[in-house]
Amino acid sequence: MNNHNPIIALDFATKAEVLHFLEPFNEKLFVKVGMELYFQEGPSIVTDLKERGHDVFLDLKLHDIPNTVKSAMKGLASLGADVVNVHAAGGLRMMESAIEGLEAGTPAGRTRPLIIGVTQLTSTSEQQMQEEQNIQTSLHDSVLHYAAISKQAGLDGVVCSVLEAASIKNECGHEFLRVTPGIRLNEGQGHDQIRIATPEVARLEGSSLIVVGRAITQSNHAVETYHLVKQQWEGY
Repeated sequence: MNNHNPIIALDFATKAEVLHFLEPFNEKLFVKVGMELYFQEGPSIVTDLKERGHDVFLDLKLHDIPNTVKSAMKGLASLGADVVNVHAAGGLRMMESAIEGLEAGTPAGRTRPLIIGVTQLTSTSEQQMQEEQNIQTSLHDSVLHYAAISKQAGLDGVVCSVLEAASIKNECGHEFLRVTPGIRLNEGQGHDQIRIATPEVARLEGSSLIVVGRAITQSNHAVETYHLVKQQWEGY
């Protein structure tokens, strides 16, 4: 996968809504299928999007005992998604098991999907993390810690906010992916995200890939908005 386009979060409930949204686009896209869509439509939504030529980030954030995650990843590997993820909080052994499952389930002749670890959700504030997760450190240090153990486990990168991207790049290297959601245009709203940034700031701060949802999917001119995001992301 060499697609560094903005990833569009397909935050829809049904395949019909997805197809209606995608209809005006006349180009290969990089899209994200999350829990809402996957749980409503099942694995076929991934295979259908791949058959239409799009790259797919399957965002299910697996977090369970190592053997369960290994078995789940073995099944997901056959769908053809380009990127999958787990919660880094599941621990080193769980993440290693996830890779084992992906490698076992990837059909012969294919490259296994990239796998990234979710650090702290971009909807999480430092106060919330400390009070509800009882992690008594800074949010920034928590994210860096999760990034470090994700790299140790052999993952290809992490999901983080733009605010931590540069530090992770410095600590884990350029090739270790920093996938950053919470991307908004200047006039966009934060919605339920707290740690947000514009595409331009994400580029300057060292994000590898950006995920953009409602700024595009709820736009009255989705194709034009997508290309505006893409222009800011690419710096022209």
